[in-house]
Amino acid sequence: MMLVDMPLDQLKVYQGSSPRPADFDRYWEESLEELNAVDPQMELIPAEFQAPNAECFDLYFRGVGGARIYAKLARPKNATKPHPAVVQFHGYSGHSGDWSGMLNYVQSGFTVAALDCRGQGGKSQDVSRVEGMTLRGHIVRGAADPDPKKLLFRSNYLDTAELVRLVMAMDDVDATRVGVMGGSQGGGLTLACAALVPEVNRAAASYPFLCDYRRVWNMDLAKAAYEDIQYYFRQVDPTHAHEDAFFERLGYIDVQNLAPRIRCRVRMATGLMDTVCPPSSQFAAFNKITSPKEVVLYPDFGHEFLPGDGDKVYRFMLGMLE
Repeated sequence: MMLVDMPLDQLKVYQGSSPRPADFDRYWEESLEELNAVDPQMELIPAEFQAPNAECFDLYFRGVGGARIYAKLARPKNATKPHPAVVQFHGYSGHSGDWSGMLNYVQSGFTVAALDCRGQGGKSQDVSRVEGMTLRGHIVRGAADPDPKKLLFRSNYLDTAELVRLVMAMDDVDATRVGVMGGSQGGGLTLACAALVPEVNRAAASYPFLCDYRRVWNMDLAKAAYEDIQYYFRQVDPTHAHEDAFFERLGYIDVQNLAPRIRCRVRMATGLMDTVCPPSSQFAAFNKITSPKEVVLYPDFGHEFLPGDGDKVYRFMLGMLE
């Protein structure tokens, strides 16, 4: 097998190379306090799409900064007792997906919610007003603003936490049996959400994005999903005079720095040929998780469909029915 990254024995102990800001914990405690003060004004509107065994709703709520955030929600018809739920997060630039893709979980007795991230392919609002470059991607949106709380992914992480809290509070949901899941950006959001909502029961993250930004840069992989890092340096800091400060700023939204807060059971899947989200960046987060965890390796696969992974995630989530 050819290697695109470190040998496996090194991956298993790698601790990341991006910095962790000194005030990281305070930053996120203050961010959660801000979220706690938000009145979500949740709306559940019957969706145009319906299915024989499901009730489907367009769900709207207010996030931090006043943005109106959208999610799909589907639940079993005629549920007689509180049941588990899963909350799904989509890949970068995408959206919450088709209703039909949620029905396997509904048929099995789950409520399912699927978030639209701000400013991407769905219906959620992006109300951010920031100084500095916003070209090419969301990682750098807010990176040059004097206020580090203007980072767009901070808002996205808080949106995941708010949606999960709303689902947990629903009368027909058992708040102790709520899982989170997603791949790529959705995988990064899954880990961030599990860190911010420690009551989450389990998390399934496939090839997570948003981890160990400096490692991605040092591997010359600031392309595709990470290309805005390259554009940032070319446009804002062409001599890299402020490189350390830039990566420290991104440290606030680096999932590896949030990972130690995770308390739930975690399942991760990684393709060892991944050149979009390199394996070492994923292991930087995985190795910092102290709760029960496993990683399933696909040695010959990159950032792509992983055969059987969806079925394994489904069985992992079915464990909440037991």
